[in-house]
Amino acid sequence: MDAPLILALGRAWLRERGEVPVEAVWASNRALGLRWAGRKGAEGWVLLLQPKPELWLLDTAHPAWVRLQAEAIRDSGKLWGPWFQGARLRAVEGDPRERWMGLSFQRRAITGRLETLRLAYQAIPGRAGIRVDGQDVQVPRLGLGSPFPLAAPEPAGEDPPPLRRWRERWGADFDRALSGEIPEVMEGEGGLLARHRVWSEARAEALILGPAKAAVERTRQAEAARLERLGLALARDRARHQASLPLKRQAQQISAELYRLKGVTREAVLLDGTRIPLPEGAQAEDAAQVWFAAAKKAERGLARLNELEAELVRERAAWAKRAEREAGGLAPEPPSARQPKGMGTAKGGGLAKAKGTKRMQAENKRKDGKGAAFRSVMVDGFEVFIGKGDAENDQLTFKVADNADFWLHVASVPGSHVVIRNPDKLSELPRTVIERAAELAAYHSKAREGGKVEVHLARIADISKPRGYAPGKVILKKWTGIRVYPKP
Repeated sequence: MDAPLILALGRAWLRERGEVPVEAVWASNRALGLRWAGRKGAEGWVLLLQPKPELWLLDTAHPAWVRLQAEAIRDSGKLWGPWFQGARLRAVEGDPRERWMGLSFQRRAITGRLETLRLAYQAIPGRAGIRVDGQDVQVPRLGLGSPFPLAAPEPAGEDPPPLRRWRERWGADFDRALSGEIPEVMEGEGGLLARHRVWSEARAEALILGPAKAAVERTRQAEAARLERLGLALARDRARHQASLPLKRQAQQISAELYRLKGVTREAVLLDGTRIPLPEGAQAEDAAQVWFAAAKKAERGLARLNELEAELVRERAAWAKRAEREAGGLAPEPPSARQPKGMGTAKGGGLAKAKGTKRMQAENKRKDGKGAAFRSVMVDGFEVFIGKGDAENDQLTFKVADNADFWLHVASVPGSHVVIRNPDKLSELPRTVIERAAELAAYHSKAREGGKVEVHLARIADISKPRGYAPGKVILKKWTGIRVYPKP
């Protein structure tokens, strides 16, 4: 978003809406939301930082607003709210040569004194940030994204290309365009704010909802494939167990005439003329015992399969309800792929589980028996694992993760191994997912209080551990570096 357009949108809002107070505010890792009061249909501004710095105007019931608000940092409303709730927008500052906009708010303190705040928004890709400063009151450090100086930037040199294009296009109407009085600065129909809302909804679909829906769909497809595999495995086990049930009848027939068949091999001939082939090298009495044991095992297996099939039916019904609920819109968080309790653990059932599930259940235990070896979080539909110790890091990296998964660790500082699951074997992951996982890796390390740190990103296939290396220590064949701030 060009600097002249950001300034025009802010000034158009102030001119058309007047000094509308802020009703609520929230802050996530990638955006700041301001909900404006005093209107039938609640509207809000989203000052987006990632993946691209942009200013959006959305209804507060829009799925993108709901999703971003759901990502809000814990207690962000308590941190930002006391300074902005009830504050009124008085002025929009900025320079059309710089992607920097200052919003001057005025609020009435408990003492009755009017206090002025400035919310500054730097919309420079790669260095986007937000900061709040009190012009006549002391405000604690409030900000998001990349830090930048308190004072407004002072551009030097010639005008940047966006500003030259605006001057060439609008000529004598340049000042009116910069003030937001000309709706044609944005494509669409209606006034500038109406065009801004339509444009914002399209951008929200492309940058927020589209990737989120794709992540949900990947999760849904993976879960549907897992349930299908489990269903097929249960069907195979049922067929195998049912094939063993007739052995009980044969064992009963031989046992009834064992007084005359004892020691018989190859074939048992009953009094009614029925011939029962015996296993090679086995006598009649041994065959009867083996058949009784096989039939009893099949009966136990079928009983357990009945439980597993009922659990599978409930799991499929739950996923059908989720799919129906999401058909009308995107939920704030994608549905979780819950593994049914006991699924695939039938004794003697031989159930073929999805790759990695059984291994993860076995390895997600600390060696001292105290809890799980790693914690799990969801980031935009991707599952992220965080190790809890040196030995647990080795378990996570070498026994749980697959070769296609992504691995992160803070450079040259002790910390947790972080693994991003990649079941679809994607060549690269969304930038927001990698950055969030890197922030978690930095937070769960000794560099938690060290400011911006470098995090190594590698594939599991590029990680090795020579014999004799200390727990948690590995060698990377190749990696890339990412610089982030530690965030929980």
